Amino acid sequence: MSSPNPSPEQFADRLAIRELVDAYAHRADRRDAQGQAALFTEDAHVAVYDGEPGAEPAQTLNGRDELAAAFGSLRNYDKTTHFNGQSTVTVDGDRATGETYCLAHHLWTEEGQRTLMVMSIRYHDAFVRQDGRWLFAERRLIVDWVDRRPSTA
Repeated sequence: MSSPNPSPEQFADRLAIRELVDAYAHRADRRDAQGQAALFTEDAHVAVYDGEPGAEPAQTLNGRDELAAAFGSLRNYDKTTHFNGQSTVTVDGDRATGETYCLAHHLWTEEGQRTLMVMSIRYHDAFVRQDGRWLFAERRLIVDWVDRRPSTA
């Protein structure tokens, strides 16, 4: 949990980490798979869970090449919009952990019908500072719920 009276350095680290989290969402929505993967360490690990971690992940990705390929699949949607919500970050030197809530909206047309899927996601992250820059070292994506419906807009 965050300390109630952060030092200027802690505040700067938290801000840099939040900017990293937001850059991930922004690059996803702009279909910048390579730029999104560059936000991770070379040996980063990502696991996707349908519900709480504990069971085997539905998907695992290792390293920037696998990440970029997976992030490229967002091109299958006409549009996406990721809204990042509340987050917590704990910084310990050049390492940090955190949790961020996100509502991910995916819009596409299927058999002439526009469809909207909204996913409630929580990210459990491990961050590392390398060469003065914060990066994702590990990201666990937890899907809490999904709402899929026709879109009339």
